Amino acid sequence: MANTNVPDAVGRLRAALSHPAAPPLATAAAGLVGTCYLWGTDPHEPGGLLPRCPFNWATGLLCPACGGTRMVYDLLHGDLTTALHDNAALLTVGLPVAGYLSARWLWEGLRGRRWAPRMSTRGTVAVLSAAVAWTVTRNLL
Repeated sequence: MANTNVPDAVGRLRAALSHPAAPPLATAAAGLVGTCYLWGTDPHEPGGLLPRCPFNWATGLLCPACGGTRMVYDLLHGDLTTALHDNAALLTVGLPVAGYLSARWLWEGLRGRRWAPRMSTRGTVAVLSAAVAWTVTRNLL
């Protein structure tokens, strides 16, 4: 006798994964796993569990993501001053914006709506210019 529940289970799984809340919830889960991994290693110390930044490896310079990783580590360990030093731009501007966009994405997904932020060409150029300016400034100081 064939099990007819398997197609039903596959259909329910497919429906759950295609729900608009699935991507933001999966992203939040991946972020939590990454945060737990980061908790246990210190990106300030070379030779730790984190792989070396490819940009840093190729150029010897610090990129905004390098400072972002160190900033999150410091925030997790309650060191706001060092986090501000690691990446002030991301801490004061990037995190609030990312928090708002993530919360909006999740809220809309839970309401059954698909949502994605839209950025104009000017906005994209502004964000990339700010990242380049921060990279240059950070490496000169």
